Amino acid sequence: MATAGPGRRFCRCACFCSENLYLARYGLHVRFRDAPQLRRDYGAVLRSRGCVSTADFQQLLAELEQEVQRRQRLGQESAARKALIASSYHPARPDIYSSLQDAALAPEFLAAVEYSASPGADLEGLLQRLETLSEDKRVYRVPVFTAPFCQALLEELEHFEQSDMPKGRPNTMNNYGVLLHELGLDEPLVTPLRERFLQPLMGLLYPDCGGGQLDSHRAFVVKYAPGQDRELGCHYDNAELTLNVALGKAFTGGALFFGGLFQAPTVLREPLEVEHLVGQGILHRGGQLHGARPLGTGERWNLVVWLRASVVRNHLCPMCCQKPELVDDEGFGDGFTREEPGTVDVCALT
Repeated sequence: MATAGPGRRFCRCACFCSENLYLARYGLHVRFRDAPQLRRDYGAVLRSRGCVSTADFQQLLAELEQEVQRRQRLGQESAARKALIASSYHPARPDIYSSLQDAALAPEFLAAVEYSASPGADLEGLLQRLETLSEDKRVYRVPVFTAPFCQALLEELEHFEQSDMPKGRPNTMNNYGVLLHELGLDEPLVTPLRERFLQPLMGLLYPDCGGGQLDSHRAFVVKYAPGQDRELGCHYDNAELTLNVALGKAFTGGALFFGGLFQAPTVLREPLEVEHLVGQGILHRGGQLHGARPLGTGERWNLVVWLRASVVRNHLCPMCCQKPELVDDEGFGDGFTREEPGTVDVCALT
């Protein structure tokens, strides 16, 4: 069980089993408690998107109930998969499982992090070391991994994909990819990436979103390919901040697009579009509405790290927008804790 210090453990919010359930067929996230509530809250929009018959609605209910049951079992099933993989899986690239080394990281990223951790560092100085994609939306890009490291990680991910090991879905919207904690890459790769490198960087970029007090994460790799997932609908992340790194392979299309924060009324007016560059990472606020345009050709693999600060989310769950109702969970859970490490101004909503 991952902990956040003496007497503290990570939890999820009870809303995980009732809020933000994704209906891929209708391109809609919903709150679900029972059939009358679903009809009352979403009946009109569902009819406008093709859910018109009693049979359509009954099928939708069955899918939602199945998803709720899946979420209720998620922590235990994920822990079981991780244990089986640890005992039975033989990696193609054992070197990937060694502790993260500076040699795996792009020189530009190391320079930006070194500056961020230096005395007197400020936002203006850091922005000279990053590419600002949108000042208004606070979306930035920086090379993160070297090409050889991206290639090695891809080789390992493809080897795992082709194995007979059990595999969990990265999230409710992506069906193809890998959960890095199940593969055993949280401790050697993602945790040091967050603690040693991303925390000082995010602390300067997003101090109002808990960027300097990141204490947990959820990391996964998503895969887009013909016949599999090809695009991603508009959504926001269950995270204070997000890092999205393109690992490869050769592909066309699939650009990221960004709207406003999810609380804003005109969120997708004149969206920002960003092309993926292999090895480079996009940094943005988790609440920024975003998605992926359809893949053109080839395969695209991306490492996504949801960065969480319990000091922020303990006050307001980003999924139900209420004080979280805490439920004990496996590992980092959804990043909530029963005790707070300090205080920070909650991320601005405008």
